[in-house]
Amino acid sequence: MRKLSFLFVVALSTIVFVSCKDGNASAKVKASNVEVAKKRDKAINNGAAAVEFDKTEYDFGTVNEGQIVETTFIVKNTGKTDLVITDAKATCGCTVPVWPKEPVKVGESAEVKVKFNTTGKPNRQSKTVTLYTNTATGTELLKIFGNVTPKAKK
Repeated sequence: MRKLSFLFVVALSTIVFVSCKDGNASAKVKASNVEVAKKRDKAINNGAAAVEFDKTEYDFGTVNEGQIVETTFIVKNTGKTDLVITDAKATCGCTVPVWPKEPVKVGESAEVKVKFNTTGKPNRQSKTVTLYTNTATGTELLKIFGNVTPKAKK
């Protein structure tokens, strides 16, 4: 047992010494990454993007089950740098957001469209769409809600 423990310690020590070679870390940095970082830092120093919505909630009222509810949210960039929406996620697969893939320039507006399929979703419904952005908060929330009249049972 002592020999096994000794061999284990020797093997572990060898691995640590071999893996911790003294290397030149700066030689591994890519020049293109440095340029990207400089541009990013300059944009950060200019200030974050900021958004203003025409509405953050949409009440679709009462609809029949099976209908598809659609609405459009207008997002305006009121910040100091381009607004980038990297992703949009809904609380369930029945709600599908479509957002601008290109940056929204300062002072300009864009549309975020949301479709909600009411099939299999009777009664009171509330769905949230989370926009992942380069704003100070990092996320923005949009909400749709309403009442879905169930289909008559056959």
